[in-house]
Amino acid sequence: MPRRRTARPAARRSARHGRHGRLGRSEVVRPPFPPLDGRLDRFEITVGSAVEYLRGAWEDLRDVRFEISAMPVHDRDDGVPRWRVDHAARCVSLYRVPIERLLPKGHDDALHRRVAIESAVFHAAAEYVGREPWELGPDGPDR
Repeated sequence: MPRRRTARPAARRSARHGRHGRLGRSEVVRPPFPPLDGRLDRFEITVGSAVEYLRGAWEDLRDVRFEISAMPVHDRDDGVPRWRVDHAARCVSLYRVPIERLLPKGHDDALHRRVAIESAVFHAAAEYVGREPWELGPDGPDR
């Protein structure tokens, strides 16, 4: 009577070995870092691109320092300020939390948040140079 052979179970590889029996990657080789996609990162990138445009278009703003702060340290009678202009220090401070959080109801999405940030930058820069915000755009009165 012929003997029947039974299949042996395949030997399991160690958990640290990959599909082809090689070791995993070393700590030196890491996957690329995830893209900057946090709320603060998006705020800084949006402010930076608007400021870059304004500095290129308006010579009066080239030496002005634009800062980002979380909240204002002072109150105003007409509400929560979204920016502060200091002509003596040649500085414009933008307040991130009021700009992002005081949007009208139903307008709290990425597009409206970006528009609010750019609008605040343009309004603050316009206050600094003594003009209206729409005058700073490409179709301003002196363009």
